[in-house]
Amino acid sequence: MLKSVLIANRGEIARRVIRTAKRLGVRTVAVYSDADARALYVREADEAVHIGASPAQESYLRGEKIIAAAKQARAEAIHPGYGFLSENADFAQAVIDASLIWIGPRPDSIRAMGLKDAAKKLMAEAGVPVTPGYLGDDQSEERLQKEADAIGYPVLIKAVAGGGGKGMRKIEKKAEFKAALASAKREAAAAFGDDRVLLEMYVQRPRHIEVQVFGDTHGNVVHLFERDCSLQRRHQKVIEEAPAPGMDEATRAAICEAAVKAARAVNYVNAGTVEFIADASEGLKPDRIWFMEMNTRLQVEHPVTEEITGQDLVEWQLRVAGGETLPLEQKQIRMRNHAMEVRLYAENPESGFLPSTGRLDILNVPHGVRVDAAVESGDEVTPYYDPMIAKIIACGRSRGEAIDMLRTACAELEAFPVKTNAGFLVRCLKDQAFIAGDVDTALIASRGDRLTRRPPASEPAIATAAARFLGETTRYGADVSPWAQLDGFRLNAAPSRTVRMRLGDEAIVRDADTGMPRDAASGAINAVSIGHSVIVFDRGEAYEFTLDTGEVEGGEAAAGDGAILSPMPGKIVSVAAKAGAKLKKGDPILVLEAMKMEHTLTAPFDGALAELNAKVGAQVSEGVVLARLEKD
Repeated sequence: MLKSVLIANRGEIARRVIRTAKRLGVRTVAVYSDADARALYVREADEAVHIGASPAQESYLRGEKIIAAAKQARAEAIHPGYGFLSENADFAQAVIDASLIWIGPRPDSIRAMGLKDAAKKLMAEAGVPVTPGYLGDDQSEERLQKEADAIGYPVLIKAVAGGGGKGMRKIEKKAEFKAALASAKREAAAAFGDDRVLLEMYVQRPRHIEVQVFGDTHGNVVHLFERDCSLQRRHQKVIEEAPAPGMDEATRAAICEAAVKAARAVNYVNAGTVEFIADASEGLKPDRIWFMEMNTRLQVEHPVTEEITGQDLVEWQLRVAGGETLPLEQKQIRMRNHAMEVRLYAENPESGFLPSTGRLDILNVPHGVRVDAAVESGDEVTPYYDPMIAKIIACGRSRGEAIDMLRTACAELEAFPVKTNAGFLVRCLKDQAFIAGDVDTALIASRGDRLTRRPPASEPAIATAAARFLGETTRYGADVSPWAQLDGFRLNAAPSRTVRMRLGDEAIVRDADTGMPRDAASGAINAVSIGHSVIVFDRGEAYEFTLDTGEVEGGEAAAGDGAILSPMPGKIVSVAAKAGAKLKKGDPILVLEAMKMEHTLTAPFDGALAELNAKVGAQVSEGVVLARLEKD
């Protein structure tokens, strides 16, 4: 067993590695940027080394700083986690050249699978089925347009060096291709330093199914069954589960055999995931599943595999890196129960899932399920990194039981004032098609705003807020006269106890004496008081109520008056319109890059662009007026 390990990552994966390492008696070393100086994982590690400024390009993506930190802390090995440098073959080689142990696959294996076009060619030669498409070296716009036309629409553009949905675009028709290609290349260059793309046939009812594989230095390769990651939003996974619903034994045997064959083709060592796309138009069938890519690292969703197999994959990683054989042979690996995971993000589903940043004054995670969290109450969610707050994992005796457990957990989660997708996850887990296992990667998009739109506050939530205000009127002053009370004091009649509140722009009047109704749909409701507000948590949502003073607050600018505000801190990467231009509602104005993703800001109505305060390359703060549109 290794004696010490440096974790070249941050957040929940750093905590995950630390947890297993401590159980095994392995000393842990964390690295951190300025933004992460007080992060939870830094406090939990045995030792921590500062490696640079907050932007990842100045810290977590600087391999030489990480290797220097390992030397400084006398660490024996480096665990890359996922993201950042985890699939960088040059960094893996540099770690090995520095006489450190690399906890991951050989650099040659990373290179072989790191470029999607080369990997697909290699897999085809190894007898692994691959999706039809274009993998050529000619990256000219003309050639790519011609190949897309030949494949037929819809067609998928994918970054050659990509992952996580970055640099990926689905093109519905020929007229959209050039603009989408430019955006995909730009995003790929920013995320991976490589703007090359490939084209694939778009499968009409696609399901995303992947297989966990593991190899050791003694030539052994095994699989730990499949995971279904079909419920996605913009090519990013939302819910992952194992086993895959509707998977029969013949199809499972075919896909797992193909995954092991893929791993053997590149002499794979340590943890990896082989990803497949399946055509689910007629159910899962062995001859309708194709290789997409291989992730040469541990995956975000690895806990669902751990839950169904009873194995600790990080422990496997440490043992294999130390030269041991795999802990189990293939025939010894058994599957039990059903596990499901959701990713809790700091983002606002109602505003196109824009990231939400700031201090998490409240974060109460549910009990009875596994929670792999990156932060805790009082921590800061910064704009520099991926906005994932935690992973919530439930394991039940059946798929239905796992869904029920996970839905309850998400409904009970409390977070404020940073916005999260917890309510969105609750609604996804209540979707009847998902419950029936009738899923594909387009399910969320097909629901429109039914999943993304926050429901109105329930009557129990409103009653809870009203009761809270009535019970806490003394909070607003040490000497509260009858004239300042909320109980409707009258000389000749009983108090009315009427509360006038506001929820955003909505005015609400409630008589607290009517009681606090409860219904099964709302579930547990909790409320806290912050300042002069009452925050009610209900079904994964946070509703902020304030007392109605008769005054309506307004900002300097809003979409109604044509102001286009920066929704978050970020960098302007593209400006699509010029001052004075006539625009239609929905026309792009500029593209803002934040948290490793591009966000297009569009015209809120038809009009003329009267003001433009955006330059390519400029860094902007949240709330800045970038443009202003005037109605015709």
